[in-house]
Amino acid sequence: MDRAGSALSAIRREHTKRALRLAAELGAASIQTEPGGPLAEGQSWQAAADVFYEEFMPCVDVAERLGVFLLVEPEPGLMIETFEQYLEFAGRVNSPWVGLNFDIGHAFCMKQEPQEWIGPMAAHTKHYHIEDIAATRRHAHLVPGQGAIDFPAVLREIAKTNYKGWITVELYPYIDDPDGAGREAKRVLEAAE
Repeated sequence: MDRAGSALSAIRREHTKRALRLAAELGAASIQTEPGGPLAEGQSWQAAADVFYEEFMPCVDVAERLGVFLLVEPEPGLMIETFEQYLEFAGRVNSPWVGLNFDIGHAFCMKQEPQEWIGPMAAHTKHYHIEDIAATRRHAHLVPGQGAIDFPAVLREIAKTNYKGWITVELYPYIDDPDGAGREAKRVLEAAE
């Protein structure tokens, strides 16, 4: 890693530690972090995982000390894209304070049907993000009901796990009409229950 990359990693690491401390002050159960950056040209997944591990572990120490979950969210185009990659990395970290932020749309993008993975990942899942994705599986968040995700099946599977936490609708592209997007998402998801 070059000097500029090292400096940026240090900034991200310290930001994560501060976010953990703030979460503890506010009584929040968890924070979520990116799953490593995109792989550099010619970089192997293992080499990227080694770098991420070294940057991640000081944050895990803070999470353990404060009793705040540090959640990893697999995301298309970043180091951890799939549940298998998450499990490999989480197994290496081996901390009860590291968990999964299960993003329904990201799973769908990666051709990991969310309703098939909710049960197997339930022991790791501490939070859900939910949004719709087009049938093309291109990573572009849509209001639930505007894409191809089977929300009745997803919500049924979540209910089977007895999950009691938050399910957050993640619609950051809708900055021009967030209230309308939120209302429509609520209508579709309530109808799917």
